[in-house]
Amino acid sequence: MTDFTVPAPVQALVDAINSGDEQAFVDAFAEDGSVDDWGRVLEGREGVSSWSQSDAIGQSAQMVIKDATTEGDTTELFFDWRSNRFNGTSRAFVTVEGDKVKTFHIPSHR
Repeated sequence: MTDFTVPAPVQALVDAINSGDEQAFVDAFAEDGSVDDWGRVLEGREGVSSWSQSDAIGQSAQMVIKDATTEGDTTELFFDWRSNRFNGTSRAFVTVEGDKVKTFHIPSHR
């Protein structure tokens, strides 16, 4: 059992990845939302969709949140990621604006 909760837009992002629903993933983001994966920034709906295809849903990804803390509009996630492209534990910072994800930032492990 977990002792943390995440904002609804963050949970929608995770649920979309785990269910393989690219449209729900894109829809979880604000129109001008972005993914920053180790410095590779993809912006807008087209960029978010592109990342989903190349790194997440298109790679059969599964994301299990191990811990999360939220301060203001930003949630820091520690998670286990399994996919055809990458496997391991990572962290991300998800910024929410209203009821949508504004940024999904996965910093490099360096």
